[in-house]
Amino acid sequence: MNTAAQNDWVARSLHSVWHPCTQMQHHETMPLVAISHGRGAWLMDHEGRRYLDAISSWWVNLFGHANARINAALKDQLDKLEHAMLAGFTHEPVVQLSEQLAARTGGVLGHCFYASDGASAVEIALKMSFHAWRNLGQPDKQEFVCLSGSYHGETIGALAVTDVALFREAYGPLLQRAHVVASPDARQAQAGETAADVARHAAQDLRQLLEARAGHIAAVIVEPLVQCASGMAMHDPVYLQLVRALCDEFGVHLIADEIAVGCGRTGSFFACEQAAIWPDFLCLSKGISGGYLPLSLVMTREEIYQAFYHADVARGFLHSHSYTGNPLACRAALATLAIFDEDNVLAMNRVRGDKLEAALAPIAQHPQVKNFRRQGMIFAFDAQPAQAEGFARRFFTEALQQELLLRPIGNTVYMMPPYILSDEEIALLATRTLTVLEHTLR
Repeated sequence: MNTAAQNDWVARSLHSVWHPCTQMQHHETMPLVAISHGRGAWLMDHEGRRYLDAISSWWVNLFGHANARINAALKDQLDKLEHAMLAGFTHEPVVQLSEQLAARTGGVLGHCFYASDGASAVEIALKMSFHAWRNLGQPDKQEFVCLSGSYHGETIGALAVTDVALFREAYGPLLQRAHVVASPDARQAQAGETAADVARHAAQDLRQLLEARAGHIAAVIVEPLVQCASGMAMHDPVYLQLVRALCDEFGVHLIADEIAVGCGRTGSFFACEQAAIWPDFLCLSKGISGGYLPLSLVMTREEIYQAFYHADVARGFLHSHSYTGNPLACRAALATLAIFDEDNVLAMNRVRGDKLEAALAPIAQHPQVKNFRRQGMIFAFDAQPAQAEGFARRFFTEALQQELLLRPIGNTVYMMPPYILSDEEIALLATRTLTVLEHTLR
């Protein structure tokens, strides 16, 4: 495709497509990138330019674009069953996926409820917690608790437990406000304090709230180990242990939003494993289908399931999505889980992550960089540009010139690459990110 045709494609997109998380007027000066195809860690546009997908296309693509094994599984499933409603029916992929995920929790979270996207999974967990308490004779437990700076999605229920002003201010009148407690963000450590100290202070803030309101609180929702959309705020695992203990002490559910941090991102398949705790509800999406098809789910315990198990229809969990448990999406997820097991992915990620961390050392030591941090296959640092306004857009644009897809959150630059980077790609990502940083800081 020549330049004229490429420009026409972009112009038509701007006319007909309303893009997410975007001020469309900005595209008058920052053109869209029209992607033609993807291979491995790379995306290619219609003019043959390539971009290393260092953020896994919004944190979803685990094993590269056009992965041969996931492709083969989907092609096989296409000839069997593309979709069937999950109300009154079932099918092999959804049963196998539910069983395999439950097994990864040792059977503690033995029931899976399916949806299509992360925000929907959060909505399900919130509704399920509230409804379970009502079925158990505690209808006053209608309130929720989230962390300062938390992000859990942009539907009405998910926004209610999101503490990012940019997303929620316009819709404030529509929302049932949640309680907001201190974040355990390790960057808040004062001189002489550790990340664990910050976690303990934050847990104490939660304790004070629960002491006052536990009889009215249904659940606490947390992104385990990393609060992603608020700038990759990382915390010590002891925080999860303390929150689990507090929820048990005060009779409150714990919701673990592992939409971004699950599926190996933090170094273990489930982030909660690193604290040796299990929540009452665990939300998954993004990487669970390998980045192929929309899929989300909520895993929960037997006692939650039993709170709904009754002859009375009104006591059932009356929530549905037309594409709940879609066979193609579930088959992609099964292929993704198979790759984890067949390729010993978690162990290989430790090796790959160590190499990338070493390659990023010049950035970590840069005089205009603070808080270089890593959790598994999530890397982040805070830039200190002379001109803070517009830094993220300038960095993104410069990165494209260097064949990188990097999309900072404010002044926080992060990487969430697919789990397949070669040594050559690791070196390229590190050296070119440094080049982008230096150009953007000028």
